[in-house]
Amino acid sequence: MKKKIAFFIKLIVLAALLFVFCFVVVMPQYEGNYQASMLDKVERLKSTEGPKIVLIGNSNLAFGIDSAMIEESFGMPVVNMGLHGGVGNAFNEQAAKYNVDEGDIYIVSHTNYDDADIIKNPMLAWITIENHKELYPLIRAKDWPDMVMAYPTYLKKCLTFWRTETGNGETNDTYRRSAFNEYGDIYYPRPETAGGIDFSAVTINHINETTAQRLNELNAYLAERGATMLVAAYPVAVYEKTPSARQYYEMGREMSEALDCPVISDFRDYMLDKAYFFDAHTHLTDEGTRLRTEQLIRDIQDYMDGKKKY
Repeated sequence: MKKKIAFFIKLIVLAALLFVFCFVVVMPQYEGNYQASMLDKVERLKSTEGPKIVLIGNSNLAFGIDSAMIEESFGMPVVNMGLHGGVGNAFNEQAAKYNVDEGDIYIVSHTNYDDADIIKNPMLAWITIENHKELYPLIRAKDWPDMVMAYPTYLKKCLTFWRTETGNGETNDTYRRSAFNEYGDIYYPRPETAGGIDFSAVTINHINETTAQRLNELNAYLAERGATMLVAAYPVAVYEKTPSARQYYEMGREMSEALDCPVISDFRDYMLDKAYFFDAHTHLTDEGTRLRTEQLIRDIQDYMDGKKKY
């Protein structure tokens, strides 16, 4: 019996030492990475008292919003939480639960509404949260089994960086932590399209029941705390195979019928020539960002004035 107890004590000590080695000594290794900007975004969100405007979604927001313009238009502080679609919509939506104040306006802008309610890339999620406990609320309880499965792959990469002392560095391009401004927008200059963009993903994405239910639950959560949730359009690239404007209007109408919160945008207003897209079918150039932001401001104002799109 004493041998068994001693064995379990040694096992617990070993597990504790492994935990300290992994989570304190080795991690983090991605603090200069694009994903690490979530640390700064969460800090701004937590430290900004309402009423405020919070943008929730993926990189279409990071590469397509001028938050200062919105702030100037409405006299409310703006926090752009948009980051990366690879982690999935549900992960990005969790950012809406950090610091909800009465009078807040939360604007959701995904680029698809037919997700499977999972973390699409748990490895990318680990790169985002690492050992930063303030980011762990981004992971729902149901997501942790997938996160645990992905951890060895993430840890292996961290060990390589740690051993070679090459971790926590930055690249020299747009995809780095310091490319974001204080609002959470990418401010790296994008004067013109980089070209070579695959626009085949420019399609109609009908909202599914899973996504609608989760967004309606988020809307109820925010409403209980005195905040307002709105859904806005994402930029749509116009090229030879882009679906018709009518199809995009119908997509927005379907979303409006499925959601309990207002859809404040007519997607036809967000259809922009492909020359306004930087390096991906949802990432805008500087001029594209200005046009999209101006349209979003008009949509928000229309909502405040009681005008409906659908």
